[in-house]
Amino acid sequence: MKAVRFDHVGAVGQIVLCSPPDNRLGLRFAEELRVAVHRAGGSGVRALLVRAEGPNFGTGGDVVAWPGRDVNWFHAFIGEVNHAYRALEALRVPTIAAVRGKAVGGHFELALHCDVIVAADSASFHAIEGNTGMVPLAGGLQRLAERIGRSRAIQLYLLGEPMAGSEAGSSGLANLVVPDAELDATATDLAERLAAGPTQAYGAARALLKAWSSGGVAGADELMLDLTMRLFDTEDAQRAFAALKEETEAGGSKADCEASARMRFLGR
Repeated sequence: MKAVRFDHVGAVGQIVLCSPPDNRLGLRFAEELRVAVHRAGGSGVRALLVRAEGPNFGTGGDVVAWPGRDVNWFHAFIGEVNHAYRALEALRVPTIAAVRGKAVGGHFELALHCDVIVAADSASFHAIEGNTGMVPLAGGLQRLAERIGRSRAIQLYLLGEPMAGSEAGSSGLANLVVPDAELDATATDLAERLAAGPTQAYGAARALLKAWSSGGVAGADELMLDLTMRLFDTEDAQRAFAALKEETEAGGSKADCEASARMRFLGR
């Protein structure tokens, strides 16, 4: 039975964590996630949704397999996890994590590697590593600080307290918080909306933010012109320019012009 699978429906791909109720993060999980991300990257999807079957997004590492292992095994395991997570983060399409129930440890970190987090009311985000004598091993702490600030991130780690879905929304960790019954539909609708948009521009925006993360405003500025010049001749941009021109010449308002350009992306 697989721990992770890749599904492809239209322009939206889905990476599904499919070993409920805990979706434990072990070596097989990491290997299958890496394969699923590779398949997503080569499938032509324009947006990717990461979701889980069962009541929880995931309860963290499969720690029952750790006692008795040596550090070389642990290093190889964590390396595989990081390889899969970085590959997900490096995809050139928008990524959305749909989180219900527990997102503990490495599963919390998995969500943090996505562009957008949609959380259910039942969601609980827990950086548990401080309670186990470790630190987040897949880049979660620094990515958490990017989203909610250094002081709040270190508080969550030091105290080992879970963050509820409602607080995740108010803190900026989650982009959207919805009732549990609406999670799948909301996340899927968002993925479909992004898939219908200008994905090359989205990719450029993601690259700029990554450059900003590592090099600040100056680092992003250095990359900005190169990225944006590549977008000018894309079909998405040219269709939008044409729509804006038509609306402007017809006397439409700025809002009408922008709406018309957006509809061109959506094929309406």
